Amino acid sequence: MKKRHYLTMIAAVMLTGLSMAQAQNPECMTNLSIYVEHAKVKNYDAAYEPWKMVYETCPDINRANFLYGERILEHKIDKSTGAEKDGYIKDLLSLYDNSLKYFPTKYSKAGVAIDKALKMYDEKMASDEQLFDMLDKAFKEDRANFKNPKALYLYFSTLVDLHGAGKKDLQDVFDTYDDVTEKIEEENKEVTDALVKILEKEDAGTALTAKEKKAKSVYETNSESFGKVASSVDAKLGALADCDNLIPLYEKNYDAKKGDIKWVKSAVGRMFSKECTDDPMFRKLFEAQLALDPSADAYVYGGVLKQKSGDMSGAIADFNKAVELESDSYKKSNILYKIATTVRRSSKSQARSYALKAIDANPANGKAYLLIANLYAGSANDCGESAFEKRAIYWKAAEMARKAGRVDPALSGDANKAAASYDAKAPTKEMIFSSGMAGQTISFSCWVGGSVKVPNL
Repeated sequence: MKKRHYLTMIAAVMLTGLSMAQAQNPECMTNLSIYVEHAKVKNYDAAYEPWKMVYETCPDINRANFLYGERILEHKIDKSTGAEKDGYIKDLLSLYDNSLKYFPTKYSKAGVAIDKALKMYDEKMASDEQLFDMLDKAFKEDRANFKNPKALYLYFSTLVDLHGAGKKDLQDVFDTYDDVTEKIEEENKEVTDALVKILEKEDAGTALTAKEKKAKSVYETNSESFGKVASSVDAKLGALADCDNLIPLYEKNYDAKKGDIKWVKSAVGRMFSKECTDDPMFRKLFEAQLALDPSADAYVYGGVLKQKSGDMSGAIADFNKAVELESDSYKKSNILYKIATTVRRSSKSQARSYALKAIDANPANGKAYLLIANLYAGSANDCGESAFEKRAIYWKAAEMARKAGRVDPALSGDANKAAASYDAKAPTKEMIFSSGMAGQTISFSCWVGGSVKVPNL
């Protein structure tokens, strides 16, 4: 349930007014005052009876019945066992339903379904089928409000388990995976877009307000949460999306699905991401997509096929065509990143160029920063004359990795690991001391260019 605002008793009395229930039972206001005061200091046992009286008699008198009611019942659940505990759980599930009934503008269908499903999951009160059906219904009927990271994972996880039990098709798993990952990306985009604006102000040297500092912390935490659930969803999918599973499935369904652009685009995209592009099925699906929807992504895949055939100039032409066709800056950034990952084997500098364009299109594209960091680290032996200078490139790589986690906290785990790995390969304090280079600047004459300042001891 949403717990953003905690109502004081005085504000509740002044703003709520008298409901029909209150007029019929003036005890409601008295008991409302009593239980709110107890609940505010977390004395939930004392709050229970007066809350119960108000909730059962005047449920719509104040939203506090639900905000504090949830906490009161959670406390009673934690402190009870057996049938008594089951009764409190039943009351809490009913409370969730009634929150939407009495305050429909403050609660959502998805939010209520999520609260109930998570509670039932935590208390081991529902089967995988029941949990999946609840969450699937909520996702499809109220996708906009389906934002809880834990619920997104549970939704997908139960489906994979049902597939493992032979109760759901593999195609259902892939379809839901697409929906869930798209939703995670949408939510993280909203968070990182807001975070980047604050970071730009901070980087410009302007002091953040207390409100902005708090918002920054919230955005970072939320983005990290979405990053963790994205990794968990990918891990849960695991080997189900390997080429050995994808190719037979798409061969089986191709004739029936080749006119379904959503299915075709999903199939091509998945084969591309799993590097199944050498199989003839990839070309078959790509040509189907090109016929149905010659969009930006189609030209990316066409470029990959040309690249594999040795036609690099044709591949670059297709890649650039893909960028021209896409008007949405976020999608354009993702396309530029795809291109960067594709050309990295043939040209590190070209890969960096596309990665930087991806960052220009979306400053929160942490994946592009991580790619550049990896490109730098992979060039250690190519940059610098001495062993010290060669290892100095790792400082530059670590700097880029840290930027990735800063602009997109969803990647902070991978970014921090990468930065730590690069720092470990950079010159040690002993090497800096022996070289006499502390505080000096090292310039790179290789494709990396630029420079790095050696840390002071």
